Amino acid sequence: MNRLCIFVGMIVFGWIGWWIGARFGFMTGFVVSSIGSIVGVYVGWRINRDYLS
Repeated sequence: MNRLCIFVGMIVFGWIGWWIGARFGFMTGFVVSSIGSIVGVYVGWRINRDYLS
């Protein structure tokens, strides 16, 4: 379940980062999406640890 939460968090936050950053250019979208994916990994891990374990 941990991997699923991390995967979903990474996809969702990466997509949100791309949506925000792509307005300012391709490279900005890439960088913000990468940061969003890292945040998504952390959020997914915390959701699994705090609510599902």
